[in-house]
Formats: sequence, structure tokens, C-alpha cells
Amino acid sequence: MLVLIAKNLKTTTEMIQIPKAVPIKKVIVETPHVKTFVFEYKLGAKPGQFANLWIPRVDEKPMSIAYDNGKEFWVTIFAVGNFSTKMHTLKAGDMVGVRGPYGKGFSFTKGQRLVMMAGGYGAAPLYFLTTEAIKQGCKVDFVIGARGKEHLLYIDRIKKLKNVKLHVATDDGSVGVKGYNTTILEKLVKDGKKIGNVYGCGPELMLKRISDICFAAKVSAQLSIERYMKCGFGVCGQCSVDPKGQRMCMEGPVVSNETARKITEFGKFHRDAVGRMHMF
Repeated sequence: MLVLIAKNLKTTTEMIQIPKAVPIKKVIVETPHVKTFVFEYKLGAKPGQFANLWIPRVDEKPMSIAYDNGKEFWVTIFAVGNFSTKMHTLKAGDMVGVRGPYGKGFSFTKGQRLVMMAGGYGAAPLYFLTTEAIKQGCKVDFVIGARGKEHLLYIDRIKKLKNVKLHVATDDGSVGVKGYNTTILEKLVKDGKKIGNVYGCGPELMLKRISDICFAAKVSAQLSIERYMKCGFGVCGQCSVDPKGQRMCMEGPVVSNETARKITEFGKFHRDAVGRMHMF
């Protein structure tokens, strides 16, 4: 009996994945409100997955992976709440708890033409996807949308990638097309060139518009739908969505457009830490 209990305890510990203390290798200032944190740690994440970062006595939060080369991984963080603001005070050498990777990521087929639709900080995980896709002979249209020039992320990195065409849209017209990046998507799906997949990461109202455009054009899409995630491995149910209760930390965060359109709350509302609905 004691042996059985010990085995069960070990299994439970492995499943929970107690955070491992990892030092920050480097901090890169992207904008006045956004920083990228580099960790020299073999996370082994795939594009679209996330990791939970923990600061003792502050909080633990899920963060999308911005890059992972098998030796180090990056997270790009916008200072908006208590946890992210605290992260912005940390420097190289400081320790952060890390567990993961979690979730279902993006997928693609070798040699496809792909369209990345990034809103705000969604440019970071889609940059990771793009670096992997071009290794497999894919050609990419990378479409970034932001409120203004000061909020654009990863522009210089994207420009350096081969077989990638960058498109930019800003609400104020300070860079690129004035308006939403979905206007650019509408033109891309009508240009007659076959698109293998469209990928969306960013504000949910943007994702809903991408969903509608791709559905009407009969183009495949994969969308990263964020919900309030706590455990990361499907136990707490906090990130479940209506009506079937899919756990976005397990069956997502990346889902096909077909699945997204069956989620009745998609583009309408999300729930906070105690389950209250918040309309978009």
C-alpha cells in the first residue's frame, strides 16, 4: 500500500510539474511597455504553446512562447497587471519559476503559403511559428496590426526572415495601412493565390473577424483563443468554454476555425478568475 501511495504521489508531482527556478539570461526592451525575457532553458515548446511563469509571493501566469530553439526560450510581456509589472522590474540573473510547455500549438504542411495575422503582442508567438515554417519551405505573408507605431512589435526581426512579406496596419495610420489588419487579409484571400492556412493571435474581436473572413472565403484558419488559465493541464476547468466545455489549456489555445465557430462565447465574452462574464 505504501509503495502504491508513493507511486501515485510521484505521478501527481510529475503531472503538476512544480515550477523550476530558472535565471533570466537577458532582457530586451521592445517598447516602453513591452519587454522580452530570454531564458537559457530547454523548454521544448512548439509554436502556439505556453508556459506558466511564477514569481514567489506575487503570482503565476501563463505566457505565450515567442521563440524556442531547443537551448533557450523567449517570452514577450506587456506590463499591464501586477504580475507583468513585476516582471518588468526583473533583470538578467533574477530567478523565475517555469513550468510547461502546455497546450495545443499551431500546425502547417511543408511548402504551404501561410498568412500570419498578428494583433498587438500576438506578433511574438506568430514570429516563432514563422521561423519554424520557413525552415520547411513555406512562404509567409506576415500581417501586423497595432494602435500606432509605438505599439508595433518584432518588425525588425520579421524583416530579416527569408520568404516573408511584411504587411502593417495601424489605427492612426502612423505606419502602413490606416485601419485594421483584417482589411489586408480581405485583399490577400481575394488575390487568387492559394493560401494553405491563416493563423490568428491577438484580441478576440480581431480573431472573430478573421474567422468570418476565412469562413466566407473557404480558407482554413487556426486561431489562438485565450482564456483565464490556472493549472495548465486541464484539472481546474477555469479555461473551459461554452457550450461543450473544451479546456483551452488542453484542447487549445490553438483551435481550427471550425472549432472556434462552435464556441458560442467566441467573440462575445470571456470569464474572469471567479467565473464572471465580461463582454468584449
